[in-house]
Amino acid sequence: MKIERYIPADILKPFVKTFMIVESENGMENRILPNTSIVMAFRYKGRLASTEGGVKNGLPASVITGLRKSARLINYSRDTATLLVMFKEGGAPAFFDEPLHELFGTTLALEQLIHRHMLDNIEEQLAEAGSNRQRISIVERFLLSMLKKPQPDELILLTIQRIRRVNGNIRITDLVTGLPISMDPFEKRFRRIMGTSPKQFARIVRLRNFVDKYPQSKNLTEAALMAGYYDQAHLIKDFKTFARQTPKDFFRSPPNW
Repeated sequence: MKIERYIPADILKPFVKTFMIVESENGMENRILPNTSIVMAFRYKGRLASTEGGVKNGLPASVITGLRKSARLINYSRDTATLLVMFKEGGAPAFFDEPLHELFGTTLALEQLIHRHMLDNIEEQLAEAGSNRQRISIVERFLLSMLKKPQPDELILLTIQRIRRVNGNIRITDLVTGLPISMDPFEKRFRRIMGTSPKQFARIVRLRNFVDKYPQSKNLTEAALMAGYYDQAHLIKDFKTFARQTPKDFFRSPPNW
């Protein structure tokens, strides 16, 4: 598998974290861990399928994937290429009117949110482009044409920064301390912007932090305590839901991204 990353144009940087081109010459299966980014994908060559619950289903050429609480397997056929738009946390609502928490745990055909003729046009352009740089420019123009809300929600962005500073180890009731908003409207606003609840978001952040820090730890127990878990058993229970594997099995063959 070959992966190339591209920095978005300045005007898109408040909303888009990165663009990725993923190419598979020989075909493969990739385990994708839950992340804090909503992802839009355009497959312009080959075939993709997603395996969930032991069932393998083909994926449309253009999809959007919400945040998830567990890993999924993506199957690449031979000679497959996909362009991914990795939105920044809170960035996707700038392009969509729909409440993004409805995407949680799902991969939706993009034509359910965007008119089919627009997708036909961009899919054709991506397939005919002569280089990956041209493909990035095509998707950037497409995103700029969709941009609806140029101002991000500062309150939610500050909350995200607070969760990240403590690596997800925070009580949700503490998040509203000092904010001019009560818990119920805060949670609804967070879910609408982020595509999941603040509790689930913090859980993903904590587990991703564990994955990043584990290689520098002496053992699993130390890594669990450093990541904020009560003990090793608490970590393993959460991790098996998160990765659909035990930590031991996962770190034998970690995902590509």
